[in-house]
Amino acid sequence: MSKKATVNGNFKDIINTVKFLTERKKFIDSAEAVLPTRTDDFGVNRVAGSIHPKEQRLVISRIEEHGEIAKSYYFESKAAPLAYFKAGQYLTFRLEIGNSVVTRSYSIASSPAAALKGEYQITVKRISDGFVSDYILDNWSVGDEVTAYAPEGNLTYCYLRDAENIVAVAGGSGITPFLSLARAIAEGDEDCSLTLLYGCRTSDEILFRAELDSLAEKSDKIKVIYVLSHSDEEGYEKGFVGADVISKYAPEGDYSIFVCGPGGLYKYLEAELPKLEKEKKYIRFEVFSSGKKKDEAREYSITVINRGEEAVIKADSNETVLCALERAGIEVPARCHTGECGFCRSKLVSGKVYIPEGEDKRRIADVQLGFIHPCCCYPESDLVIRIN
Repeated sequence: MSKKATVNGNFKDIINTVKFLTERKKFIDSAEAVLPTRTDDFGVNRVAGSIHPKEQRLVISRIEEHGEIAKSYYFESKAAPLAYFKAGQYLTFRLEIGNSVVTRSYSIASSPAAALKGEYQITVKRISDGFVSDYILDNWSVGDEVTAYAPEGNLTYCYLRDAENIVAVAGGSGITPFLSLARAIAEGDEDCSLTLLYGCRTSDEILFRAELDSLAEKSDKIKVIYVLSHSDEEGYEKGFVGADVISKYAPEGDYSIFVCGPGGLYKYLEAELPKLEKEKKYIRFEVFSSGKKKDEAREYSITVINRGEEAVIKADSNETVLCALERAGIEVPARCHTGECGFCRSKLVSGKVYIPEGEDKRRIADVQLGFIHPCCCYPESDLVIRIN
């Protein structure tokens, strides 16, 4: 015979809730209108502000030239201590070039320990038609003040995710995040091993050769192999860093593969890495924008709605929406320029854009609601977008 269960009503709960809310309101109303402690003085807020400042005012303290192909810039903070970072992260700089307001990201080459001592280092390489890189190389001087945002990026070692052994594939100036990692390993701030496969056209293009060799000599956790694609010089691997070179030098057991370099390296490895039959979690690429395949250029108009104000600008079909906005002098919150960070997220009110395969990193909800990342979108019609 089944027994009947008696369920008490929720009347008492309602009475207690009303009583609690009434007493709380009296307590709040009796308090002073001014907080007894500034929110900036809370410990957690001080830590968050030091690691993730809205911006950093930096001064160029010295410049190191690497032949005619690149320069390293060293920075000190003008005010607050430099924000700390993980080896492999990048800094985004805000620049005003003519009528354009642009942002560009550069991997940090210095070690995290150097930031605690008050110094950042980035390296800028001259590239063909490099609007921002050419400006920096031709104009930045010692003593200049520049604006950068907090360090960001995910090309970092995490023992919970990555194998203890890292095989890093670098091309050209893509060596900088791995130089930072090698320095951190040598200084004891990262507990992993690094096998660095550094690809260049010729030996003259190898950046930081002396320091990389010195780090490898001092630490048994660091190994450096140079691979030349356009030279038969003795003492180097010849060709491109593909599956065969990785297999030749990779340590036994599990290892993660980190990649940073030009777009050509990424496209080559897309066909090479599957030969190694590694789980995807063990392969990490620094994000980059491959760029749209150059078609016959078409001009479109973009109506930009920015905090209630409207402006109409011209855009080329072979440039990103963000580039068109920057060229027109419209400042847009932006960091990575690769669609990953989401800072430039904007509403596509009308029109059609093209997003290269593999570069659409939007959330599912943003896709459904019509939001885009202008940094990796190319106009395919006249557009109306809402930013900020």
